[in-house]
This record gives sequence, C-alpha cells and structure tokens, in this order.
Amino acid sequence: MTAPHHAANRLLGPGDPEPVGLRNEDGASPFVLICDHAGNAVPAMLDGLELEPAELERHIGIDIGIYGVAERLADRLDAPLIFQRYSRLVVECNRRTTSPDSIALVSDGTVIPGNAGLSDEARALRLREIAEPYHRQIVAILDARTDAGIPTILVSMHSFTPSLRARPFDRPWHVGLCYGADTRFTLPVLAGLDAEEDLVVGRNEPYGVDMAKDYSIPVHGEERGLPYVEFEIRQDLIGAAEGQAEWAERLERVLSQAYSTFTGDRT
Repeated sequence: MTAPHHAANRLLGPGDPEPVGLRNEDGASPFVLICDHAGNAVPAMLDGLELEPAELERHIGIDIGIYGVAERLADRLDAPLIFQRYSRLVVECNRRTTSPDSIALVSDGTVIPGNAGLSDEARALRLREIAEPYHRQIVAILDARTDAGIPTILVSMHSFTPSLRARPFDRPWHVGLCYGADTRFTLPVLAGLDAEEDLVVGRNEPYGVDMAKDYSIPVHGEERGLPYVEFEIRQDLIGAAEGQAEWAERLERVLSQAYSTFTGDRT
C-alpha cells in the first residue's frame, strides 16, 4: 500500500497483514471451507483496541483452534479454504453491517475501549478494508465454481468456548451444527456425527443461525441456494495440534460419508 499509515482514509498500513487468507484455491473437492474468525490481528493504527494482549487470545478475539482444524481439513479434502486474519473485535465478519454488534462495544463482559465512539467513517473503514475483501473472495471462489459447473458444498468453520464469563454455564456439546431453513446437507452430517462414539452433538447449539444479523451462512448459503454445513467445535478439544488433527480426520470422514448420502453416491 502506498498511502501513509496514518492517513485518515486508510486503516491498514504496510506492516499489517492482508485481511484474507486463501489456501488450496484450485482444490478439486466439492467442499469450500470458510473461516470467519481464524485470526486475531489488529491493525497497528488501532493500538490493540486498547486491550490487554491476553484479551485478544480469548474466545472474544479469535475462534481458538479452528484455523488449525480448517487448514488440516482443507488439505485432507483438497478443498479451498478462505479465512479472515483480523480479530472479530476489530470487525465481526459474520454480522451484517446493520447489526449493532458488527463492531462490539462489550464482549463476554470485556469492554472494548478502542471501539467506543467510532465515527461513521471509522466504522466504514473497518468494513471496507477487512470484512468486504473477505466476502468478495468467498463470492469470487463460489462464482468461479458455479461458472465452471463444479458442485459445491459450503463448510463454515467455528469454535466455541466451554463457558462464558458473563453467563457461566458448562456447555456440554463437543460439536454443534448451526443451520437455518436449508438442512439438505446438515442432516446427513448430523447423522454421521451421531454415529461417532462418545460425542455430544448440538443442534443449533450453542448458537443458531440468525438470518437478520448473521452474514456468512445467510448470504453465501441460504440466499445463494447453496447446500452448507456450519460447525461449532468446543475450544478445549482443539486448542492443541493433537486435537486439531483428530477433529480434521473426524470431519473428513463425516463430510465424505455425508456427501455420498447427499448425492446418492452419484459422485
């Protein structure tokens, strides 16, 4: 970027990472993976949102462990993976711009000082330079596959904390699936997960899909008419590399079985 880092009309400077990551762009799999909360970067201009660094390492700043699962799963499936490097506290890429929590003032009991009193232009910069490029990349991949006649299943990757600080409650699910009206692919995945040993599987737990507020599944899945599945994996199970590898192997198996069911083995 040639604009000065402090320029009023720019957010990202030359030392900041690119917002969008892309892995296996030309992967031959029917699956396309997206990861809205893969990273916890903060633009240098925002001074860490005036938070203690440990706050950005919490679930409020990043979906802990999910990028490690997603990259392993993408490689095992030979699937494209599009992921977001910036923290959800900078801008929440899975919220519509009209949603009041697209830039959170408080998250699980933590006040976000760097998000207070933002001007319309400051909000627009975060959307324009971080959220919009991410979703444009997803659209570009999906459009290219549609134009080429490549069957596509959208796979949205998330993780959730075992318990919230603001509302302490042990969440018993190992994995949950979140879905709206279109359950074409979710149902065979649920059947596959239910067949796994010793798994507690949530149905729209710990979250559901909010068609009015959420973005990724409502827009890229439901509105596009694309079959999808959205995973939420409990973070204590995937915080380390061993758990990430285990879950990538499990999801590869479940997704492959579900795809055979979904297509009637006409692959």
